[in-house]
Amino acid sequence: MDKCSFCGRTKKEANMLVAGLEGHICDHCIEQAHSIMNEELGNKKNIAFDSINLLKPTEIKNFLDQYVIGQDMAKKIISVAVYNHYKRLMQKPDAEDIEIEKSNIILVGETGTGKTLLARTVAKMLHVPFTIVDATVLTEAGYVGEDIESLLTRLLQNADYDVKAAEKGIVFIDEIDKIARKGDNPSITRDVSGEGVQQGLLKLLEGSIVNVPPQGGRKHPEQKMIPVDTKNILFICGGAFEGIQKKIAQRLNTQIIGFGASKIRDKVDKDNLLQYIAPQDLRAYGLIPEIIGRLPVLTHLNRLDRTALRAILTEPKNALVKQYIKLFRMDNIDLTFAEGVLDYIVDKAIEFKLGARGLRSICETIMLDAMFEMPSADTNELEISIDYASLKLERINLKILKAS
Repeated sequence: MDKCSFCGRTKKEANMLVAGLEGHICDHCIEQAHSIMNEELGNKKNIAFDSINLLKPTEIKNFLDQYVIGQDMAKKIISVAVYNHYKRLMQKPDAEDIEIEKSNIILVGETGTGKTLLARTVAKMLHVPFTIVDATVLTEAGYVGEDIESLLTRLLQNADYDVKAAEKGIVFIDEIDKIARKGDNPSITRDVSGEGVQQGLLKLLEGSIVNVPPQGGRKHPEQKMIPVDTKNILFICGGAFEGIQKKIAQRLNTQIIGFGASKIRDKVDKDNLLQYIAPQDLRAYGLIPEIIGRLPVLTHLNRLDRTALRAILTEPKNALVKQYIKLFRMDNIDLTFAEGVLDYIVDKAIEFKLGARGLRSICETIMLDAMFEMPSADTNELEISIDYASLKLERINLKILKAS
């Protein structure tokens, strides 16, 4: 009896059975093989660097503007860095023999200002492997936690283990401030999650051949390491650096002396000291000079004001209001917000001082009961009024939300 040489289906069980020289294949296996081929060819197309569609910095910034409100300076710096990184990938040897070096970036901003969102948005438009990793889990080799080399494991996975593609990717290291040196005084104990991690990051940021565990290090000690050259990997670091304003204030006060001191001091915006950040402030915070030198591009993200928070609710493509409207629309419910409700939410977010994350916390609290009850209700309309919103917020312990 004729049957498929791959799955074993008989001619009766399959819609079609194609005969070959020494076997048969059914229509189900043909479709499966076709989808596998498309997937493999698609992966190879995504990580092919010979035909990159090079976006100009203004075009990259315009794309970021669709998703991220404000932070123009940070978006300009990231746009230029990504654009130059593309050009480095396409660089060909010339008679001048000038090699363009990469410029790693460090972003400093309070929580909820959009550091991680910027990185995730860049990932949507990139044609190079991109990954976001967290520095808080890193420790020195031999201690409980993740090795420094594990940062590149996820990059390899996103590149489908194509080493050549991964070597031209971009890595966003979040929470870089959490590996700051705990104090200037020497200690008898090792700072295994602070200065030790910074020392280990030096070789990655500068560019060297690193042996990367393909399955994530210590859990599989018998695995074969994959050598990865980090010379062409662009590193973008981000951190809140809580309390660094005190370091900036101390530096500004020590430098402002002389007859014109009072005039210069009056020009300092004490409400936004982060805009005056300099590399020496990062050193005072706890980053070692060697790692600061390998992150030459330093920029800050401004605290989101009332206008920016109000725009975040409605303007971006993935705005919070649009997300809730879509969620309810999937249940055939038309969601609307009464006049003044969004301004009320913004006022509460400013009160909690959590930035854009505060908006999400407040919206989730207000919408929880509606999202629980409305899918089972008979009505197909829902309007959120100020009285409804204030009632839902008053019901919870505001102190817990403010401290979270």
